[in-house]
Amino acid sequence: MMKFIFFMLMLIPVVNFTKFWFIQFSFFICSFLFLKEISTNYLFMNLGYNFGIDMLSFLMIMLSFWICSLMILSSEKIFKMNNWSNMFLIVILILLISLILVFSSMNLFIFYLFFEVSLIPTLILILGWGYQPERLQAGMYLLFYTLMASLPMMIVIFYCLKIDYSLEFLFLMSSYEEFIIYVFMNMVFFIKIPMFMVHLWLPKAHVEAPVSGSMILAGIMLKLGGYGLMRLMKLFLFIGLNMNLFFLSLSLIGGFIISLICLRQSDIKSLIAYSSVSHMGLALGGIMTMNYWGMSGCLCMMLAHGLSSSGLFCLANISYERINSRSLYLNKGLINLIPSLSLWWFLLLSSSMAAPPSLNLLSEVMLINSMLSFSNWNMVFLMLISFFSAVYSLYLYAFSQHGKFYSGIYSFSMIMYREFLLLMLHWLPLNLFILKSDLLVLWN
Repeated sequence: MMKFIFFMLMLIPVVNFTKFWFIQFSFFICSFLFLKEISTNYLFMNLGYNFGIDMLSFLMIMLSFWICSLMILSSEKIFKMNNWSNMFLIVILILLISLILVFSSMNLFIFYLFFEVSLIPTLILILGWGYQPERLQAGMYLLFYTLMASLPMMIVIFYCLKIDYSLEFLFLMSSYEEFIIYVFMNMVFFIKIPMFMVHLWLPKAHVEAPVSGSMILAGIMLKLGGYGLMRLMKLFLFIGLNMNLFFLSLSLIGGFIISLICLRQSDIKSLIAYSSVSHMGLALGGIMTMNYWGMSGCLCMMLAHGLSSSGLFCLANISYERINSRSLYLNKGLINLIPSLSLWWFLLLSSSMAAPPSLNLLSEVMLINSMLSFSNWNMVFLMLISFFSAVYSLYLYAFSQHGKFYSGIYSFSMIMYREFLLLMLHWLPLNLFILKSDLLVLWN
């Protein structure tokens, strides 16, 4: 593990002397080199002092390398306009290092430390390279929502140290039955995932963030919440049986309400951001069942959503760079202007709504099974969420691709090879991963 972290650290001083694309290529190569670190069982491998990876960590770190590589690929405009491009690369490097350390940490306090550190580069991305002045408000929402829940979690971490005399994940054996500890420990993850009712920071942050900020938020930052819950839910086995039904119901009802909110959106990025809340509501429901199908389905959903949502934000940005608007009223009739991009809209939206052969389909099948085994009443909201997920995906496709195109467009550039490559590198792993889906059920 250390060789990858040191490689990333050594890239920071190199940024000033190399090309923008060298860093992107380094990330890309790293993601392939990291493949040989694969852990094919549920045990921790590559153990060092306080760091190690199992299947869950491996897949999340792999996703981090992949998304960070694609973030740079999507941000050519920053390089061409020389908009602090070196600083941009340094921020992404620091973010990637903190994410690797979060996912490979075996100590609860180190996990918490880098969990909070990863917030700072994300905030800098939004404030530094966002588009509108409202990004300051979005940054404050992101910061305060996360930090308000962080302090109670730190108090509970010290309480765990007092009870167990250790913060190693492997040695946290006590079962905590106090409701206040359950809420304090998990609330920061509920906000990060985000759960309905504490999701308001997400649409604001996505709408104001640059494309790279949206990609890292949708692709990795939301997954930190799911990862933390999957690691720590074992501490709450007994109280979880009583309390999880409430959070399961809230996430399903919330997922349905958010699906209806998606149908009211006129901003493309806002619609995709709200769809993230709906999808991650299903993933949260899977964790709350605390069974094998639920955990495996959540892992599948986290990977699938990370790739599909990130790809959709890239598509929205490609349209935004040409039309200079994210409004669905102006982004109309794109099939007349850029028919080749319509195929990518269709492929990524169909993957997002869980059409075969995407990984989303596998994850939804597993999650629906797990939640039905928990309670048959969940079927009602699962049906509604699945139906309206397809509805808002088709709504976005039909509104953006069909109809007459906006008459105010006077100049237009065609799609570049770089953008096709960017979209293909989102879509291929999303649909080819299902051929190797046994990897996703090894962890548990």
